[in-house]
Amino acid sequence: MTAPVTGDGGDRRPLLVLKGVHKWYGDLHVLDDVNLSVRHGEVVVVIGPSGSGKSTLCRTINRLETIDRGTITLDGRPLPQEGKALAGLRAEVGMVFQSFNLFAHKTILENVTLGPVKVRKHPRAEAEKDARVLLERVGVGPQADKYPAQLSGGQQQRVAIARALAMQPKVMLFDEPTSALDPEMIKEVLDVMVDLAAHGMTMVVVTHEMGFARTAADRVVFMADGVIVEEDTPGAFFTGPRSDRARDFLGTILKR
Repeated sequence: MTAPVTGDGGDRRPLLVLKGVHKWYGDLHVLDDVNLSVRHGEVVVVIGPSGSGKSTLCRTINRLETIDRGTITLDGRPLPQEGKALAGLRAEVGMVFQSFNLFAHKTILENVTLGPVKVRKHPRAEAEKDARVLLERVGVGPQADKYPAQLSGGQQQRVAIARALAMQPKVMLFDEPTSALDPEMIKEVLDVMVDLAAHGMTMVVVTHEMGFARTAADRVVFMADGVIVEEDTPGAFFTGPRSDRARDFLGTILKR
């Protein structure tokens, strides 16, 4: 069975729901009563100034960060706390980080097949076949037998996307996926993400790439000081933000 690269774009029920989520680091209130619902096949782009809680929000969804209050559910089920259930959750919630986090001592093909074989218990031959399809899909098929250090940053990030997709996730999380890349490599990664969005993959994307937010997002969520200040369609948000914080942010970032 070939690993799918699309989500269920026809199902518009809530897939991911955060209700009253709070997170503290000591006295710092990083997430302050966050409420967010993401439908099947929806692309939600989270933007805001540095330190606004965007990355922490992303990391709570697959429990890389715990929450102190509130609930997060995926497909109607609360996120598990630990053990095998937590490993199962992370198979259903793919994540792509700022740094590529590939295993340096394994080939590109081995990096992509490791999860399906070890976690999903797929036969190795099937996992390798699926991995090669995904590597072609993200434009790095010829690099399958190389090691991460032999690839550019943009190629490594595309491998990281393929690795997450190989687990057949219900939702993909992207935490500033282009921030560590040189400018000429950013587009090749964003192109892959735009294609995933067009094919119905459910995505939550933390990014400073306003062009991606304009063209690929179904909804833009603006955060500041741990709070969701406003959310709207890209057209409405970029042409007429309702809050002073969002107007100030856009005025600064769009002048760069």
